[in-house]
Amino acid sequence: MKLRFGRPDISRYADRFDVPGADEGLSVTFLGVSTLLVTDGTSAVMTDGFFSRPPLAAVGLRRIAPNRGRIDAALARAGAAALDAVVPVHTHFDHAMDSAVVAARTGARLVGGPSAANVGRGGGLPGDRIVQTTPGEPITCGAFTCTLVESRHCPPDRYPGSITGPVAPPVRASAYRCGDAWSLFLRHTSGRTALVQGSAGFIPGALDGRSAEVAYLGVGQLGIQDEKYVRAYWKETVEAVGARRVVLIHWDDFFRPLDKPLRALPYLGDDLDATMRILGPLAAEQGVPLHFPTVWRREDPWSGLSGTPGGQPPPGAVNAAG
Repeated sequence: MKLRFGRPDISRYADRFDVPGADEGLSVTFLGVSTLLVTDGTSAVMTDGFFSRPPLAAVGLRRIAPNRGRIDAALARAGAAALDAVVPVHTHFDHAMDSAVVAARTGARLVGGPSAANVGRGGGLPGDRIVQTTPGEPITCGAFTCTLVESRHCPPDRYPGSITGPVAPPVRASAYRCGDAWSLFLRHTSGRTALVQGSAGFIPGALDGRSAEVAYLGVGQLGIQDEKYVRAYWKETVEAVGARRVVLIHWDDFFRPLDKPLRALPYLGDDLDATMRILGPLAAEQGVPLHFPTVWRREDPWSGLSGTPGGQPPPGAVNAAG
């Protein structure tokens, strides 16, 4: 197969960076890859908390560790001084490497499976700040309820398996094995609901019977899958939960620091254009608005959705709290 160099031009999708802005109240701020800050101004949950973004050469050739300067700068810019929970969607370095530091800086609990717990232990997080979840069981995080449902990583998983002991950086990137991959359901006390699908993988039928108004849909490596897989992914996530708005995440080049403009992953690892050629028409056919989030911007993905908070779940569905 002929190698394709370069990367998609994200400016082609400029009209899709139009998630409604948030003034007061509940909001979501995209902070690169699958890191999202969801807050109502009092309670806050953050997925991943990955801000170090080491360059490709460092990841491939050296040991890596959280960059506390970049972490502190990002938390300050995002206004995330205090968090109720940090939830890695899985434990590859581009998701979980900074999670323990972010939890320590913000007073949060680190929520996840056994692999995430070992990231927390290796990062020096006290045991009472580490919560090992039971899949499908809701956890109260301030004004939010978090429910983690078992999922899969998008193929290929370059570092498969579990993290079986504490990860104390600096370490090779391969130390951050995938661990548990999650579909995260968030429900706010206002009734607003969201699904965060951090990786473009799925377990058929795993989300049946659950609902979410908004889906934050990871698309990393989705562009190298065949059309059948992409359509199945949409069906098993967006359609399964009845989402009425979709926001695409995990499309940006995570080897590039956040203080530079975001750009798409290179063709050597993904093809965002191929993803959009399928998802764009699919979303249009189903009448589901499809967006990209704007980094650092407080957004309200629930704005303009018809119906009451929580929406109308599919027949036989349970709410996003499980």
